[in-house]
Amino acid sequence: MNKKIMLVAMSAALICGTAEARNDVLSLPLDKIIGTDKANQALHNVPVYFAGQSHPAVSSNWGEISTSRKTNAFGKSDEEACQWVLLSALKVLQEAAQQRGYDAVVNIRSNYQNKEFSSATEFQCGAGAIMAGVALKGDLVKF
Repeated sequence: MNKKIMLVAMSAALICGTAEARNDVLSLPLDKIIGTDKANQALHNVPVYFAGQSHPAVSSNWGEISTSRKTNAFGKSDEEACQWVLLSALKVLQEAAQQRGYDAVVNIRSNYQNKEFSSATEFQCGAGAIMAGVALKGDLVKF
């Protein structure tokens, strides 16, 4: 009996250790989530512009702000988990703009594991078996 319990415990530890070890950095398209009903319901009415996207002329720049968010990825596809955590990270940036009286967040870049990635069409996400994460930084501005 003790051998069975020991075998189950060792198997569980091995599976958990393997699952936690996966941390794939994915580049995913923004257009599959930004502007969707899901995004419109989750986000505030504060415009967000990724690096390279055109936006109105900036009259005042508060400076750079960053966020790093994680979400439960268990039972979700990498893309689904990454999209959800992207919305969470964008919402944090939008709330920071609102709290400081700014109009928008511009020049948004991915910054997963402190490795900056700039794109007008993609974002980066760390995807594992249990967690997914997105780190972003951008500038709070007034137009």
